[in-house]
Amino acid sequence: MNSNILFGIMIPFLGTALGSAMVLCMKKEMNVRLQKMLLGFASGVMIAASVWSLLIPAIDMSEQSGGISWLPPAVGFLFGMGFLLLLDTLIPHLHFTEEKPEGVPAQLKKTTMLVLAVTLHNIPEGMAVGVTFAGVMTENTVISLAGALALSIGIAIQNFPEGAIISMPLKGQGLSKGKAFFYGAMSGIVEPVAAIITIFLTGIAVPLLPYLLSFAAGAMIYVVVEELIPESQSGEHSNIGTIGVAAGFVLMMVLDVALG
Repeated sequence: MNSNILFGIMIPFLGTALGSAMVLCMKKEMNVRLQKMLLGFASGVMIAASVWSLLIPAIDMSEQSGGISWLPPAVGFLFGMGFLLLLDTLIPHLHFTEEKPEGVPAQLKKTTMLVLAVTLHNIPEGMAVGVTFAGVMTENTVISLAGALALSIGIAIQNFPEGAIISMPLKGQGLSKGKAFFYGAMSGIVEPVAAIITIFLTGIAVPLLPYLLSFAAGAMIYVVVEELIPESQSGEHSNIGTIGVAAGFVLMMVLDVALG
């Protein structure tokens, strides 16, 4: 694992940390319309990344191997959805727009469950980055270093608003600005960890690469459908969230096509 790959898998974490740092300079809670725009934007980035950076390469790899081109992507995608559904059911967490926690009942602080919610969402993003860089390490012709970096940069861009969205409610729960920043930033540390684990798994069995690519796509789409879009569409000003989806989708698509 060279320095370029190490830097690449750290980029999304830097996006989360920079976004969380917004709590240090914002005096009031984030505007509801801005929240909806950012949630929609994150959704658009993740949808486009799932298609162009993960599913299409998985299909191309399956075709090159001579097997049934749609089978590994379909299996991996469904397992990715199921994996996030399992984590969502078991891990106690709380979304900032809700009052009732999800997952197994636990006597945890509200701030802890808010951080766990974002941490849970960051797992598939870390896996997505890890599996694309694993493709680069195996010298697969379908995935280039530029394409892997494009995905990493795209996820970092959508992590910036996510970091701000989590750090502000933490401050609202009574934490100091410093602690709100720290916990918000640390919610993103799971991304490089998940990326390294995914690279390790791919190194053990290279033929797993199409399955892992589509697994990450399924996990990301689960987050979008289950959490991000419903939150961006709840209450008033839902059209702002829709505009955000369009902006995020186009940006990630352009990044992947132009750099990939």
